[in-house]
Amino acid sequence: MKNMYLIAFIAMLAISCKKDQAIADNTGQQTDKKSVAAVSTIVFSGLTWNVKDLGNTTVGPGPNYWSGSSVWVDAQGFLHLKLRKDPATGRWNCAEIYSQQKFGYGSYVWQIEGRPDQLDPNLVFGLFNYKDGDDGHHEVDIEFARWGNSQWPNFNYTVYPAYGNPDTRDSKTYELALNGTYSTYKFTRTNQQVAYKSYHGHTQNEANAFYAYNTPAGFPVSTEALPVHMNLWLFSGHAPVNGQEVEMIIHSFKFTPQ
Repeated sequence: MKNMYLIAFIAMLAISCKKDQAIADNTGQQTDKKSVAAVSTIVFSGLTWNVKDLGNTTVGPGPNYWSGSSVWVDAQGFLHLKLRKDPATGRWNCAEIYSQQKFGYGSYVWQIEGRPDQLDPNLVFGLFNYKDGDDGHHEVDIEFARWGNSQWPNFNYTVYPAYGNPDTRDSKTYELALNGTYSTYKFTRTNQQVAYKSYHGHTQNEANAFYAYNTPAGFPVSTEALPVHMNLWLFSGHAPVNGQEVEMIIHSFKFTPQ
């Protein structure tokens, strides 16, 4: 039995290393989440957000094209992020927004509609804190992604250190399998740790909780106030394997300070 556990542990380490290598092979692309100047703003969950829109220019992550037409808020106040294929050019337009306000210690909660567990292996759906201009530091991620490999797990918690070598990031990866189209994702930041927990449904009932994780003691978590980002993009800029457009709906984002 001990040998079976050892084999499973080694396999998970191999998967983690492979994912890190896939990102490292595209240095300056996947890890680059630069917030280039937006041309528009939207109001969602009572906050003002910049919309990433770059026309004919590609930037990271990806690199990809980013379009304001891939982002909108509907009559119910829900945010839509859509990966769209432009029928005129054939290019794929990705979606991202980022908050004008910065947030520090407290809980960050998203209520999602859709099936992020069933995304194409080339798609990435991200919910995260990020400090513009300091790639590899001051970042807290929830990412739904297989990083281009259909055999890799699809759900990732990652915290980048406040300082030092970005490769010392703390990451936890799972195979996510939702039981419906509603789910909730949460992380809580303090000056000591980042604590993650996710839930089936739009609830924080413990009976619905899954995949809780805390950064280890002593890990140098960010102590800075940071913007919140939400994006939907293509790993390495590669088109979806299935050639399908994808839409994710965020019903709400809520920050509760501590």
